[in-house]
Amino acid sequence: MTQATDTQASTRPARPARPAAKPHGQWKIDGTTPLNANEAFKADDNGLNVRERIETVYARGGFDSIDATDLHGRFRWWGLYTQRKPGIDGGRTATLEPHELEDRYFMLRVRIDGGTLSTRQLRTIGEISRDFARDTADVTDRQNIQLHWIDVVDVPEIWRRLEAVGLDTTEACGDVPRVILGSPVAGIAKDEILDPTPVIREIRERFIGDPELANLPRKFKTAISGHPSQDVVHEINDISLIAVNHPEHGPGYDLWVGGGLSTNARLAERLGAFVRPEIAAEVWLGVVSIFRDYGYRRLRNKARLKFLMADWGPEKFRKVLEEEYLGYALPDGQAPDKPTTPGDHVGIHEQKDGRFFIGASPKAGRLSGTLLLELADLLERHGSARLRTTPHQKLLALDIPAESVRAAAAELDALGLATAPSIFRRSAIACTGIEFCKLAIVDTKDTTIAAVAELEERFAQKSAVRLPPSLSLHVNGCPNSCARIQTADIGLKGQLLPDGHGGQTPGFQVHLGGGLASTERGEAGLGRTVRGLKVTADQLPDYIERVLENYSAGSETGESFAAWSHRAADEDVE
Repeated sequence: MTQATDTQASTRPARPARPAAKPHGQWKIDGTTPLNANEAFKADDNGLNVRERIETVYARGGFDSIDATDLHGRFRWWGLYTQRKPGIDGGRTATLEPHELEDRYFMLRVRIDGGTLSTRQLRTIGEISRDFARDTADVTDRQNIQLHWIDVVDVPEIWRRLEAVGLDTTEACGDVPRVILGSPVAGIAKDEILDPTPVIREIRERFIGDPELANLPRKFKTAISGHPSQDVVHEINDISLIAVNHPEHGPGYDLWVGGGLSTNARLAERLGAFVRPEIAAEVWLGVVSIFRDYGYRRLRNKARLKFLMADWGPEKFRKVLEEEYLGYALPDGQAPDKPTTPGDHVGIHEQKDGRFFIGASPKAGRLSGTLLLELADLLERHGSARLRTTPHQKLLALDIPAESVRAAAAELDALGLATAPSIFRRSAIACTGIEFCKLAIVDTKDTTIAAVAELEERFAQKSAVRLPPSLSLHVNGCPNSCARIQTADIGLKGQLLPDGHGGQTPGFQVHLGGGLASTERGEAGLGRTVRGLKVTADQLPDYIERVLENYSAGSETGESFAAWSHRAADEDVE
């Protein structure tokens, strides 16, 4: 028996060797040979080079003259995406090719690093919106302003107007260092630890538009704040520099790396390193260079820096940064303290110079060119020449004299920019949605605006219901989480749901209890999903009303909505 078994074993075919693991496409390890179509077009011609063709060929020849690779690839390096063709419902989003979904018009993203704008710049954007964009304008949760209905023939003139006032669209999209989020109260806040403006300016001037950094594996997001409210959503950026007071070295930055949401959410991690302000730009360069050289390029859905961080961990990442890119060790640092003030800066606040800033809330980030022009007039009428956009789709009017504050706030309210918004409007944000986005499945802007208005009306009659101190409502038109659904008290991911009659209706999957560092929580956390918890767009106000009534009945005094929702029974949040 044993002999027969041994003979059988000796004649059995050898098991084939396991194939070697496929390369990740890391330049420093695998070489720079492109491993997919996206990497191939970037290797063929740097995305920054398309500007010349836009100005000399495409603007003259019109939409039909645009090379397909430029249209669907390199145009992004200059802030241009084709927008969604009107009339295509959400059920067809995943079934049509890009050329079938896209219109002959573009979204144009105006890059606003640190959210800093002068009234002259604001007026220029408003005029461009009026003249070329059918009066559209949205402020994003990355501090940019986006315009729609842009014809390629008008792009050179739009660039000329923007650049005449110090604005541009350089690397507003694409596999590049995107806009630098900055504290909206940089340089003016009474409780600021340090002003990040010089660091943002240095990075912007030295590295944005540099061809050496214009071919990254995917987009690269930066956030820098000197304010203790940690007002730049630092936990979900590729790199963040957050102000701390070091016991030995004084004011500087705590370094965070590897955050990002989309369909695979991951919070950034501290490297445990303290960064002095004078070397902050060099540290930024080191981190983005690691991403360029070691980032994963073979699979596009694994190409964000968060995947490299997940594999390396913060200890290895810091070691590579210090030894290969900086050439020196960074001092150990400390984590920022828990915020003591809200990071959206809504309302009236005194500046350190005795003047005031006013934080105002648009409706789900929706503006217009006409409104921007009226806002510029309003600010100048009250002695201000500047404002800020925020990572929360808000606007801050700066430098308002004390004697003008009440009048200015009243005029902002009259423009639809609420300076004392309801709990629902204050933290409601929405992505572009199906109106213009080729990836979207449902409407977001109008749905959010309508739901907020309905909730305001209903809860005005419900004085017995105890609402939470704050409530973030984030509405996204697809799974990609541009509106940060996993970090909201109530995050809504667009889906099509059965309508009960054999068809489909717009709706959302519900995420509950997410949030970033705030006055209510010291650390960020992702929301929970309850199996099968979905709500149609029409039912949204009913659902939120019901959940808030359950919160009022079941939460402890002072308990945040997020904390309650994580411990609540499924039936209380359904």
